[in-house]
Amino acid sequence: MAQPGTIVALGDSLTAGFGLPAEAAFPAQLEVYLKARGHDWRVVNAGASGDTSAGGLARLDWALGDEPDIVIVELGANDGLRGLPVEAMEANLDAILTRLKAAGVTTVLSGMRAPPNMGPDYAEAFAAIYPRLAAKHGATLDPFFLEGVAAEPALNQPDGIHPTEAGIARIVVRLGPLIEQVIATHQAKKAGG
Repeated sequence: MAQPGTIVALGDSLTAGFGLPAEAAFPAQLEVYLKARGHDWRVVNAGASGDTSAGGLARLDWALGDEPDIVIVELGANDGLRGLPVEAMEANLDAILTRLKAAGVTTVLSGMRAPPNMGPDYAEAFAAIYPRLAAKHGATLDPFFLEGVAAEPALNQPDGIHPTEAGIARIVVRLGPLIEQVIATHQAKKAGG
């Protein structure tokens, strides 16, 4: 049996589980999903509601304190909601990915989309950041964290932004196989020295 590992989910309220009990948050549901499929991995919730990419960067040392094997970076939604400059967001995410790579951590970069009210130019520039940075750093790209959940009233809380427990479950079912692939690749790399 492969050694148990640690995944840290570094993100904002979507990771933290805003409005949900701890066991319904994304990291907790992902851990249950992985264990059910024979992966004895711990998933640490390093989500902070309201966090921007700058906040995630500021908390990175704390997140690395768990000595994770894999980090899922889910940041940018609050940058978009506040209309913060895409250049600053890219610089923050770039710095996070650079530090994770230097620490030898396998990384999954989960993309986000800017709200439509920011206009098409902003949305396009915003969306382009994630694939560009994933390619630059050799991170695995999850194109859109809220795929299949965003704009689905039944899967979101009344604010229309934060997923319900069922919404998080849908994210986990969609993202889980990708995380399993990342675990397999990570373990193969580790075994190969």
